[in-house]
Amino acid sequence: MHFSHRAVPIALAAVLIDAIGFGIVLPVLPTLIVELTAQSLPEATRIGGWLAIVFALAHFFAGPILGNLGDRFGRRPVILAAMLIFAADYALMAFAPTIAWLFAGRLIAGIAGAVYGPANAILADVTPPEKRGATFGLMGAAFGIGFIIGPALGGLLADLGPRAPFIAAAALAAINAAWISIWLPETLAPGNRRPFEWKRANPLGTFAPLFGLKGAAPLLIVMFIWQLAHQVYPATWAFYAELAHGWDTQAIGWSLAASGTAMALTQIFVTGRAIAALGETRTLMIGLIVGALVYAGYAFADQGWQVYALLTVGALQMLAYPSLNAMLSRMVDASNQGALQGGMASIASIAAIFGPLSLTQTLAYGAEHGFPGAAFALASALALIAVAIVAIFLLRRPVSPPEPVA
Repeated sequence: MHFSHRAVPIALAAVLIDAIGFGIVLPVLPTLIVELTAQSLPEATRIGGWLAIVFALAHFFAGPILGNLGDRFGRRPVILAAMLIFAADYALMAFAPTIAWLFAGRLIAGIAGAVYGPANAILADVTPPEKRGATFGLMGAAFGIGFIIGPALGGLLADLGPRAPFIAAAALAAINAAWISIWLPETLAPGNRRPFEWKRANPLGTFAPLFGLKGAAPLLIVMFIWQLAHQVYPATWAFYAELAHGWDTQAIGWSLAASGTAMALTQIFVTGRAIAALGETRTLMIGLIVGALVYAGYAFADQGWQVYALLTVGALQMLAYPSLNAMLSRMVDASNQGALQGGMASIASIAAIFGPLSLTQTLAYGAEHGFPGAAFALASALALIAVAIVAIFLLRRPVSPPEPVA
């Protein structure tokens, strides 16, 4: 695939390796929590939810700070620092002697996890506005490919113990940091930089300039609800797979790898074409509807082949986020792309606070009462709300981009 700027593949690779590091530990997380706490699997699910919340709280505050630091000092130093923090964090979690150490590791990871804001800002810096939807789709593809490699590798490394995948993730993050330091060029021209202001780094204040723009409010609401529903995957999948289907660590890893394959193929071959042919609003609607239906399917699936059929079709839900991202990115100018992406990361973090809290508790309660698919039923209901908002506010009257924000 042709890239118009050499920073694009490096930014995508940063997300790829970060996704590998994130995905590589998911298959062993239930086992490690049970090992450190001596609790039952449903109770470990609840603890896993609190781990996700700690990550999200740190991410919520760090997202706009990193985005605004990128607008002040450039994208390269910010993304490099985040990768170095990731490497140290996974090493810490690899040797965590208690569950408290694991919580500390997730807190650090939440800070470094805001790397997606600067990475998306790099893509916005070097991509024309009309091509950003497809380019942001490649970001989703990089994450999807990371989920092909990461969970499969994590499942295989689990034979060496539940801590081995964390060591591998630390090594990958360190290699990524070295590559960024050598090859990544700076993409934000000095003339487009602006002073760092704490009021603009406020997680809520980041989006203040957008609230008055025509069409922004429905987009932001849909973004939040969709991210809330989508938390069902990172927060509950490993626990759901074991509770609902009795899968072991390797089976969980392979299922996540299969899901990553489907997501990557969708983002590479479908997203750009769908947006070009249907427009961003209708492409968004397709992604949301598919998500709602697939979540419902997972809720009632009782055989493994059904899960694989659902995750194959369900990859089309990945059309939603790039469409939303492209629509919002056209509402701000070059000097504010980092702030926008940091703010979007903060919206995702708010969802990642409330999502795991509600979804893991729902899963644990459902499992204790004979319905381990309860979390996916809740996610389906949330996705249907997002579908209704798009149908009412956007589908019949597509959003026209206003003048760029100064």
